[in-house]
Parts: sequence; C-alpha cells; structure tokens
Amino acid sequence: MSGAVWAIFWPLLVALAEYLLQGRARWPLRLAGVAGTVWALAVLTRTVVADGVGVHALGGWPAPLGIELYADGLAVLMLWLSAVVMAVSVPYAGAWFGDQARARHYWPLWWLLWSALNGLFLSADLFNLYVMLELLTLAAVPLVALAAKPEALAAALRYLLFALLGSLAWLLGVAVIYAGAGTLHLHGVPELAGAPYGALAAGLITAGLFAKAALFPLHAWLPPAHGYAPAPVSAILSALVVKAAVYLVLRIWLWGFPDLITPLAGQLLGLLGAAAIILGSVWAFRQAQLKQVIAYSTVAQLGYLLLIFPLLASAAAWQGVVYHGLAHGLAKAALFLAAGNIMIVIGHDRLRDMRNFPSTLSPSLFAFALASVSLMGLPPAGGFVAKWLLVEGALAEGQWGWALLVVVGGLLAAAYLFRVMRLFVRHAGTPGVSHHPPLGWALNGPPMALALAAQALGLGAEPLLALLAIAEGGP
Repeated sequence: MSGAVWAIFWPLLVALAEYLLQGRARWPLRLAGVAGTVWALAVLTRTVVADGVGVHALGGWPAPLGIELYADGLAVLMLWLSAVVMAVSVPYAGAWFGDQARARHYWPLWWLLWSALNGLFLSADLFNLYVMLELLTLAAVPLVALAAKPEALAAALRYLLFALLGSLAWLLGVAVIYAGAGTLHLHGVPELAGAPYGALAAGLITAGLFAKAALFPLHAWLPPAHGYAPAPVSAILSALVVKAAVYLVLRIWLWGFPDLITPLAGQLLGLLGAAAIILGSVWAFRQAQLKQVIAYSTVAQLGYLLLIFPLLASAAAWQGVVYHGLAHGLAKAALFLAAGNIMIVIGHDRLRDMRNFPSTLSPSLFAFALASVSLMGLPPAGGFVAKWLLVEGALAEGQWGWALLVVVGGLLAAAYLFRVMRLFVRHAGTPGVSHHPPLGWALNGPPMALALAAQALGLGAEPLLALLAIAEGGP
C-alpha cells in the first residue's frame, strides 16, 4: 500500500514546489509530478489486483486510533479517472494560462486538488474525509475565481457558501456518530443504524454531501461556478470534484448505514435522482450559453448516480452507476475543454451568435460530438454500457419505471446536445471574419483524447468491471 501513500503526498509535494518556484522549471516539474503520481497508482493497482482489498494504517497506528487508508476496486477506478482527466488537462491548462500571472496561482491549487481527490478516495475515516473535503474546497473555490470576472467571483462566493454549509452539516453528523459509536471509522458506524440518532447522523451527512456535490435540490451553485470558471477548471470541477462528493454519498450509505436504506428511503433518493435527470435536462435545453448547457447537463447526469438506492439489490445496477460516473467524467471534461476552444476562436459562447466555425475548430467540434455520444448513451461509448447495465438492473428487479427513466434521460440528453451540434453542422466552415491561427496540439489534443477515452470505455468494460468486483462485503 505504499502506492496509496505516495498517491496522496506526491502531488502535495509538487504543489509546494510549484508555489516556491513560482513558475520556474515548469514542465520538468509537472512531468515529474504526473509521472510520479501515475507510478504510485500503478503500484497500488497491481497490489489490489494481486492481493485484493488493501488496508494501510498510517504511522503503524490501526483504527480506531490511527488513520486508515482503504483501497478496493471502486477506489482504484476513481483514482484512475482522476489521473486520466488531470494528466490530460496539463497541456491544455498550460496553453490556456500560458505565462499569465494567474498561472502562478493555478498550478499549486491544481496539485493540491489532485492530492485531496486521491486522499478522499482512499480514506475510510470520517474525520480524515472531512479534512480532504475541506482541502478540495480550499483548492476548487479559488480556481473558479481565476476567471477574474465579476460573475466568476460571485459564483465562487456562492460555491464557498454552499460548501461551508455542507461542511457544517457534515461535522454535526460526524459528532452524532462519534457520540453514539465512539469511532469515526466507516466500518464501525453500522451499529448506529438501529439507534434513534442513526437516521439523524445519516441525514446531516447526506445533506452536507448533497450541497458539496450539487445534487438536486442543492445544485444552485454549480451552473454559475462551472459556467464562469476557466475552461480547464470547469472540466476538473464537473468531471472530478462533484463526483468525489457523490462517491462519499455512496460509500457512507452502503458502508455506514446499509440498514437505513429501506425500500421507502431507496425510492425517495431515487426520486431525487429522477427529478435531477428531468429538470436538469430541461434547464440545459433552455440555456443560451454553451458552457451553461454543459453545466446544467452535469446536474442531470449526476441524478443517475442516485438510482443505485432503489436498485440496491441489483449487481448490474451497481456496475451501471459506477460506470456512468467514469464515462460522465471523461465525456464532460472533453465537452468543457472543447467549449473552451470554441470560446478562444469565436470569443464568446452565446449560442444565438454562433454563426461561424472556422476549420481550425474542426477537431474540437468532432471531440464535442464524440463526447456527446457517450452522454446520450449511444454505442459503443461508455455511457451506453452504463445505461444498459442500469436498464438491465431495473428490469431484473421488476422496476420498469426506473428503466424507462434511463431511456427518457438519454433522449433528453440527445435533445439539448443536438440543439448545440445542429449549429456546428449548419455553420462549420462558413466563411467569416475569424482568421484565428491553428490552436495546436496542446488545445486540440486533450478534448479529443478524453472523448476517445469515453468511447474506449464501451469497448473495454470487462476488465474494469472485474476490478470493480474487488471489494469487501460487496459495494
């Protein structure tokens, strides 16, 4: 489990080096940072595949006194999702910020965010999870404000307000758990389920995570934050940061409070997911700006992850929810980076004023279309595999309504995405006043690579699902 320790601390060390060097030795340092983190994840993955679930007590102090790192198949998959999105976005962010003063703030925060993500996916202690959540907020909020516009600052402050309220609810829930169970380890919490305050603790923690993840109905901060942030920041927020909080919702309910997931509670949580899918899609269709369309799409797509609760007995549904998280992360990052390229060339993202897409944008438009295929759930993309598994799980459980919701959600995604792509088809290559030079591989390559990765998920599902099966006592 040495790989788990290095996966957390290596990006943290690089963040410190970025801050101290202030932009000197930029690319050697970033290449070393990415290579070191990927190496640590490779070592960790090999250990988990060979030996099964890995547990590491930091400093040799076992739980409940010490901090325990826990790595199973789900954690490893989320770590690799983060690694792919973060690594691929390095050249894009380098080209986007260039030598601007903002770059000196971006990179230390970026590395801190990666370290916090890895720590969150590997933690099994509620207080340690709180620390990682706060580090994530500490990095993400100023990254939103880096757009240096009044709208971005207002969005960052709204994000901070929701995050702080979420942290308060989380801490209150953790206090209730510690008072009742005497431990903060997730595996020591299930005994609270039958206690009167078990439901209170679960409700407080869930409300806090809903605020941090922008899950419906606590989603109000997400569209402005993702819409007004710089494109490389929007990609990371949508693909990874909100996904981390949803990951914790699943972990805490499935590990900590499995007995509280009654049929009624499962259906209620599923209905919140259904509302997110339908309303988020409608809102996305009504937006007048490209990045707002993509941002509201995130509200909709996160709703699918809550469908595990009414379909908890289905292994296929569990696989579908996790696979949807992976496919959505890759596709949504590709969409935001492609939208960033459109804004660079055209100068804005207002849909009604998009009348000319010069040939230099062709790779970005193609990447946008490929990523959209995955969000709509069309083959051969990873989104298709995810939706197929969700439908299969719903039908196996005899819950036809949830299967129908998945199909309807795919059609709604097609509606708001085809609305955008219709402009691409009508106005691609149209002569106009824009004579922007070629964007170069650093801007064109990352969205294309992420879009192709979302397609590859659909072709290589078997080994990833086998890795997901490495778990202690099920999901």
